[in-house]
Amino acid sequence: MDFNGGGGGGANELHNNQFYQCEENKPLLGEMSEGNNNSKLSAGPCKRSLHHCSSSGMRYKLLHEGDIQVCVVKHPRTFLSKILTSKFLRRWEPHHLALTDSSLTSATPTGYMETSMSYSSIEDLQLLSWDNAPKYCVQLSFPGGTVLLQAANSYLRDQWFHSLQWKKKIYKYRKVLNNPSRWDVVLKEIRALVDMALTSPLQDESIHQAPLHIISTLLAENSNLSPQDHENIIVAIAPLLENNHPPPDLCEFFCKHCRERPRSMVVIEVFTPVVQRILKHNMDFGKCPRLRLFTQEYILALNELNAGMEVVKKFVHSMHGPTGQCPHPRVLPNLVAVCLAAIYSCYEEFINSRDNSPSLKEIRNGCQQQNDRKPPMPLRLLRPEPPTPHPATLLPLSTNPSPPQPPQLAPLSNPAPSIPISSLTPSLPLSPPPSVVNSSEILVELERNNNSANTRRKGEQSGGDSEPNLIDCLLVSPAANTLSIQLPAQADRVLGCFALILKMLSDYDDWRPALASLLQPIPFPKEALAHAKFTKELKYVIQRFAEDPRQEVHSCLLSVRSGKDGWFQLYSPGGVACDDDGELFASMVHILMGSCYKTKKFLLSLAENKLGPCMLLALRGNQTMVEILCLMLEYNIIENKDTQLQIISTLESTQVGLRMYEQLCDRQRELKELQRKGGPTRLTLPSKSTDADLARLLSSGSFGNLENLSLAFTNVTSACAEQLIKLPSLKQLNLWSTQFGDAGLRLLSEHLACLQVLNLCETPVTDAGLLALSSMKSLCSLNMNSTKLTADTYEDLKAKLPNLKDVDVRYTEAW
Repeated sequence: MDFNGGGGGGANELHNNQFYQCEENKPLLGEMSEGNNNSKLSAGPCKRSLHHCSSSGMRYKLLHEGDIQVCVVKHPRTFLSKILTSKFLRRWEPHHLALTDSSLTSATPTGYMETSMSYSSIEDLQLLSWDNAPKYCVQLSFPGGTVLLQAANSYLRDQWFHSLQWKKKIYKYRKVLNNPSRWDVVLKEIRALVDMALTSPLQDESIHQAPLHIISTLLAENSNLSPQDHENIIVAIAPLLENNHPPPDLCEFFCKHCRERPRSMVVIEVFTPVVQRILKHNMDFGKCPRLRLFTQEYILALNELNAGMEVVKKFVHSMHGPTGQCPHPRVLPNLVAVCLAAIYSCYEEFINSRDNSPSLKEIRNGCQQQNDRKPPMPLRLLRPEPPTPHPATLLPLSTNPSPPQPPQLAPLSNPAPSIPISSLTPSLPLSPPPSVVNSSEILVELERNNNSANTRRKGEQSGGDSEPNLIDCLLVSPAANTLSIQLPAQADRVLGCFALILKMLSDYDDWRPALASLLQPIPFPKEALAHAKFTKELKYVIQRFAEDPRQEVHSCLLSVRSGKDGWFQLYSPGGVACDDDGELFASMVHILMGSCYKTKKFLLSLAENKLGPCMLLALRGNQTMVEILCLMLEYNIIENKDTQLQIISTLESTQVGLRMYEQLCDRQRELKELQRKGGPTRLTLPSKSTDADLARLLSSGSFGNLENLSLAFTNVTSACAEQLIKLPSLKQLNLWSTQFGDAGLRLLSEHLACLQVLNLCETPVTDAGLLALSSMKSLCSLNMNSTKLTADTYEDLKAKLPNLKDVDVRYTEAW
């Protein structure tokens, strides 16, 4: 049978279809673009179109293939009504039909469907409604005949009808818009196409994506359109973008519009809801990089408005929402991903040249072969002159003939050499002028310093001949802190814009924990950390982390794992990003020491890696660092006698240090005296006692021999752990029905290694604190009744506490 033919018959429209309108969605940025009235659309104010939803009846899935009965009747048009009402239609054939982009095709091309049926040959498409007609049929009229498709039920019939109608219309629009003649007609067809997609009863992703792909192809093939035509097309397709991501080619067009016409009202009125939808949904930017690029260009376009970063700030606030808690969990990770990619793009050309790998721009241009690429840019470290220390910065040596010394600081048999004075002055100004790297290609020229200790250590680890990377070079000496990389003007604006967005994100309390976690691995290019302007903006973010009292926030200042640098290391004196005299470093140490990190482990890491900066800041009168040095002496962290004497000399050089050191010596003498005098071995505090009551009691008498302490049913909290760790003979501790929590357990596990019996019944402890008990190997009795203990933690404790014999886990998950 031949389905090819021309001509056109009148199409019968669907009856009883009721449509309704959704409420108009208004722009979400409000009046943030006030004052930018110099760019208006000639077609009137740019407002988003009313969103016409599909019919209020049934919804259908778009069919791409299916089984159906087929009957073909060839007839003159004048006998159509007679044949359709006849009870004796021709035979029916079962076929598996596929609805391709251009035709209706059978999987078994025989019989009635021997040849495919082009959508262009279908003159009419309707549901049969005559009396005595076969049930559940769809009629397709073509020149010289009719095709009847019979489904199993009315739902399948309607599904076939709407799917065929959609395929036929989308095929027509694709042909019309692929060969445009007059752009006023094209714009009218685009509006009709969008309206068809919005009112279709079919529910499928391709229903909205197909029109967007057709329009993106149209725009790609007609790049010479006027800006006004661009804006009219964007306004026409705006309703489709409200609930759909733009395809990649359309993203390229949107990016171009943002770059060329950033002050256009289309950017705010149309692009804002599109970008907001992108950020609110789960988005794999690795698979959709153009969506991320479009988001970047949109933000940069907002920054070009008169209000600049105020507009960007309002946009970020609109993404967070007016409440204290952002209702969309994906907004922050997506925003951070956009910022990191934008910052990285500022150095992309240099990084790829340095690593000798093609950039995205070169890949697009087809330059992927090694011989097509430019030679790698040299990376050398400037050789600075040796610094001349200022006399006032030299630390006093331990020459005091009779300094007061804590009793536990006994001379050691194998003292190690003392710390050199030069290591204690990591942030002293140097005489050479700063080296400036400038070039439109971000050429960095650093000359290798073969005499530095850092380079020498790196060389020993890797073989001695490897070229150092930028961070290693910058860590060689404080002179590198003055290094600045000059970017092209546009890249510098991009860097500044997205650095400020990171600052905005850190101002939201609910976003700060997740932001700290995302930035903990330092996901910035090493070259950006050498950019003075960028590190200055980033310092505000790190300061917010350091000021946040929540452990999950300020713990992210430390490195992800041992051997890696974290923000704590980078912003410490002598670090890559440090541009002050150690104030930020001191505030980070203060917050870490004030939380659960007040442990020997943290003090040991400070003594091993940051003792020089600590002593330098203590010499300058920083109270936090004075306390750190006193704790190192009190907990016997420093084993080397010469280093101990040097710390003592440092403490005695300031008034606050001398006072704290004298108090330390008094406490040590009192402790020795208490242990010598003895005292009670058992003590029970009255109910309703507080932390202050316990501190007052322990400071009023001799408790050096106290072995059994009961604080059951009192009001003590984790703060009392500061007093409990001063009881060296304590073996039994009862905390039943107190507010003693995880932070206190961590402190006890560090200092009361001899504890044998511990009662935590009805306390608010969780797995986070109970896991710390695994270091208390002397525990033989542990009561965790009515706590938040889990089965996994219980199994872990049993495996790590070999002496544990008496355990109570009733009314827990491990019960």
